[in-house]
Amino acid sequence: MRWSEIPRDAKAYMFYHTLIAPGLIVWILFPLYLMETGYSILEVGAFFTAVNLTSIPLTYIFGRAFNRWDMKKGLIAIDVLDGIAYVLYGLAKGALAPVLLFAGRAIEKLSTMLYPLYRAYEQIIYPEDKYEEIFAWHLRLPEIARVLTFPVMGYILGYVYPGPESYRWAFIIFGLFSAVTVAYLWLFLPSIGKEERITPEGFTFKVGEFKLLLAFEALLTLAWALAPEMVLINYVVFTLHKTVFEVTLVAVASSVASILGTYASERVPKGKGFQAMALGMLLNAFYALIMALSPPFWIVLAVYALGDFGNTFWFPFYRAWMFKLIPKERASEFHAAISSYRKVIGIVAPFIAGALASIHATLPYAVSFGLFLLAGVMFWWPARKGIYSRTAS
Repeated sequence: MRWSEIPRDAKAYMFYHTLIAPGLIVWILFPLYLMETGYSILEVGAFFTAVNLTSIPLTYIFGRAFNRWDMKKGLIAIDVLDGIAYVLYGLAKGALAPVLLFAGRAIEKLSTMLYPLYRAYEQIIYPEDKYEEIFAWHLRLPEIARVLTFPVMGYILGYVYPGPESYRWAFIIFGLFSAVTVAYLWLFLPSIGKEERITPEGFTFKVGEFKLLLAFEALLTLAWALAPEMVLINYVVFTLHKTVFEVTLVAVASSVASILGTYASERVPKGKGFQAMALGMLLNAFYALIMALSPPFWIVLAVYALGDFGNTFWFPFYRAWMFKLIPKERASEFHAAISSYRKVIGIVAPFIAGALASIHATLPYAVSFGLFLLAGVMFWWPARKGIYSRTAS
């Protein structure tokens, strides 16, 4: 699909995700900040789990409410909440630091309760007959932004101005930058109210396929939640004795591979989506297996790139399949319900990941390996039965 063929509103939405992509470095800096200020990997996992407990029921409640409300206001709320959270991280110093860190993380977690609105918004704003093709662009542009910005920020924070004090300034800068992204959302993205969400005639809710989707979601949630970013940071910084710069290099390698994955996914024939998903899961399984073996840094770069190539390769087909199973007028509710389901499954995963990593730095990857492998097998079965072909037709 050419860029010129993408509708204007869809382009504006993709550019928004490109604009916020550099700020995702906060997801690396925050757990690293905690570890460098005295928290163990087990304590970081427990900290994340404690905040997770508050978010499960509210996610579904918010999603159901946005069946009627304008989704764009929800996207604006996400950026406002994230901005407040990042500023609180930056102000976390002295005796009040634990309180401000917990408050900031709780506010950031509140914003994640609205994340299902991203998927609901995409389901409506992207052309229904071009989901697979358009998601290649949706993934590609933010990854390009990360490739251009992460090495610079990582080098500055890793070698020029290293340490927690610099991280705090980075948190404040990205928190204040939310004012820019909020203004962009308000000015350039269209509103999506109730009248824009009309399910096409002939839609049939496929209970059997939806159960299959939930089974996949459970496996994928656990596979990623048991080897989160904090496990990578702990291994690279505290086991291999590198800096945040090297962690950002892993992210850059992953982004380059993801960009290549978007082009590879465009060459998959229509109706072969489940085969692509199965292959992507097997690539993820291989990445987790190699990481479980405690590889040197250059191999970490390579296998993370391979894993993210697999992610990007299968993602457009999975998201298109998901969208075809969900009625548009209840999109925000369904996506919020799935998100709550993920949260329930992964609620104690950060603590378990921290506990496993405290035993051996790469032990969480061994568990993820088995889950990815099982997910690949589960994707391969419906592919052989032709389920995806019927759904995509």
